[in-house]
Amino acid sequence: MLRKKSHRNNKQLYYSLNFLKLLIPNFFYRNSLKKNLKEIDKYNIEYIKSRVNYYNKIDRDINLPNLISKLSKLKIKNSHRTYFFDSYEFTRYFNPELKINFLFGDITHVPDVPSIVKSRPIMGNQENSVLFKLNKVRHFTYTNDSNEFRDKKDILIGRAAVTKKHKKRTDFYKMYFDHKLCDLGQINNNTDHDHWIKKKISIEVHLKYKFILCIEGVDVATNLKWVMSSNSIAVMAKPKIESWFMEKQLIANYHYIEIKDDYSDLEEKLTFYVNNLDECLRIIKNANTYVNQFKDSKREKLISLLVLEKYFIKTLQMPKRVNLLY
Repeated sequence: MLRKKSHRNNKQLYYSLNFLKLLIPNFFYRNSLKKNLKEIDKYNIEYIKSRVNYYNKIDRDINLPNLISKLSKLKIKNSHRTYFFDSYEFTRYFNPELKINFLFGDITHVPDVPSIVKSRPIMGNQENSVLFKLNKVRHFTYTNDSNEFRDKKDILIGRAAVTKKHKKRTDFYKMYFDHKLCDLGQINNNTDHDHWIKKKISIEVHLKYKFILCIEGVDVATNLKWVMSSNSIAVMAKPKIESWFMEKQLIANYHYIEIKDDYSDLEEKLTFYVNNLDECLRIIKNANTYVNQFKDSKREKLISLLVLEKYFIKTLQMPKRVNLLY
């Protein structure tokens, strides 16, 4: 019997492995920090440097307020378990007396003090918003799409929660719910627009369509990573919030199909790309290449450790190293 394809991370496995890792004493991690940082010699240093300094834009020495908690105070809480695990995976390499500020959840503002966040506004001064790869079991999902683009439906598919917090999605659905080029559906209920409700569909079903809607929710568009790893194309307005995925770096009509902020050119854009197969294939290739840079787990680990190290150095808690990247 053929096994059903899975296009999502295994959350049960994620939690099981992370709970097991809690049994390992932290001194094993702290003693291996220097060894792990030396892994940089195996990679393109300029690339590593650009990623680290992109996520952590602190460019001056800063004294943290006394009220900031020590790493030893980082504890698991049911409301943000994945955020804890994704932070603790790397903070345990450092002295537990070091201080750091975490802001877990969908963050769309720049905090008053340097803080570790999952998301930040693309515009403005981002210095205090230090991006980290948080809630990755949900956000960093990739696909293995076996469907040929030319065989997919010439339709924009969209399934998402649409609540009062999701104004961008609400506006889009108001304009295009009944449009002939769209198949949209709301997956939550008890709203003023329950007539938009349709059943959830799997990623595998999404992949039968050429175009997939990636409208930002409270912060980023969660589905953007798996869409860009597929043989379909993300359709969205220019991102306003970014995460570890560096959404600001995405190029319109090169990595995704960009529509205006008021969505008024959607039909024009979809019609153009339906009739221009080569342009679509070019975008898919570029999108897949962009996603691939996040798939090297050892390199991602190194970058994560360096982002934290830079935080501690710039907040005057660790001495600068020789040949520092920042």
